[in-house]
Amino acid sequence: MTRRVVITGAGAFTPLGDSVPATVAAMLAGRVALGEMDFPDAARLGVKIGGQIAGYDANARFSRSEIALYDPFTQFALIAAAEAMAQAAPSLTAADADRSGVILGTAGGGLQTQDANFKAVYEDGKNRVHPFTVPRLMANAAAAQVSMAHGLRGPSYTVATACASSNHAIGQAFHLVRAGAAEVMVAGGSESMLCFGGIKAWEGLRVLSPDGCRPFCRTRNGMVQGEGAGAFVLEPLDRAQARGVPILAEVLGFAMSSDAGDIVQPDPAGAARAMAAAVADAGRDGADVGYVNAHGTATAANDVAECRALRLAFGDRAAEAMAISSTKSMHGHLMGATGAVELLAVIAALRDGVVAPTEGVRDLDPACDLDIVHGAARAQKVDFAISNAFAFGGLNAVLALGRAP
Repeated sequence: MTRRVVITGAGAFTPLGDSVPATVAAMLAGRVALGEMDFPDAARLGVKIGGQIAGYDANARFSRSEIALYDPFTQFALIAAAEAMAQAAPSLTAADADRSGVILGTAGGGLQTQDANFKAVYEDGKNRVHPFTVPRLMANAAAAQVSMAHGLRGPSYTVATACASSNHAIGQAFHLVRAGAAEVMVAGGSESMLCFGGIKAWEGLRVLSPDGCRPFCRTRNGMVQGEGAGAFVLEPLDRAQARGVPILAEVLGFAMSSDAGDIVQPDPAGAARAMAAAVADAGRDGADVGYVNAHGTATAANDVAECRALRLAFGDRAAEAMAISSTKSMHGHLMGATGAVELLAVIAALRDGVVAPTEGVRDLDPACDLDIVHGAARAQKVDFAISNAFAFGGLNAVLALGRAP
């Protein structure tokens, strides 16, 4: 069985906004939500900026007992999934629920819980931790809590492939629905790594920028970490049409590859294989790609490698005709959740004909000599687009989407 798969619900909780409409409006307006971080011991860090969700109050959204059980990454996932499910309103029967599930990506899982408890035991000398420490910090906590919140009793699990996690998660959900192995899937990613230990670990890699995220810019000097979640409801096209619900986009293809080379340095050939395979899986070719949501981290190596990969995958002429942007410049790098949040920009391009900009660009790097949309959003009809996610470990995941049927 091969079924066409569509997205009927979307949810987001990001530095740019507490919902999909707020996040997308901020993206298209070019609003940058990167600023000084506020959490315990932040003053001790060398890097002070991040894409933190400003003013977040867990008490306003969850009960005291829920907060005791949910790490912030689980809280963010629940918020995003609730919005997506409310929009899709999938009307699951008991039999449907048995064949519907959740796949979420995360790089750090309950890192804030882990960081706080390590501090309590090793720095403060405490001999006990909270009894819910393991249920809070385990990487599958968010997927499990989302499945329980919505009664989804089918395939549910977590994908942890660093910065490609949520693209892998969405791609796996797409495969399950397309093959008839699942009826409805919630897929996306969540991350909450903005804590002292989370930032300090990344400082050691010397890839964080102290002053902003400028993908494809000659003056770029690193990425900026962010936090948040994105979630989507995937279901078969015929089911969505029978229910008469609005369709946001169609998932047409997905592909994965491994560089099998270096743990941190990207290989353009590996990324190119994933992009070409995703487009082929969709039954299209490179000339059809109107928009590329780039991985675009603003590190010295990634941006050049991604542009080279586009040329390798599709040829110079096709690559030069694609509109390309990186929204990490506005919300930061959400690690395991980044592909999910960035998929919102792809849906906006397909539905509304508006390509989100790459902010912060002062002077385009000549080595990134493609059509980088920057400075302002661009009105442009897009029928077919791809979204890239490339992770440490050389793990690449690319989604291919088309306009709603």
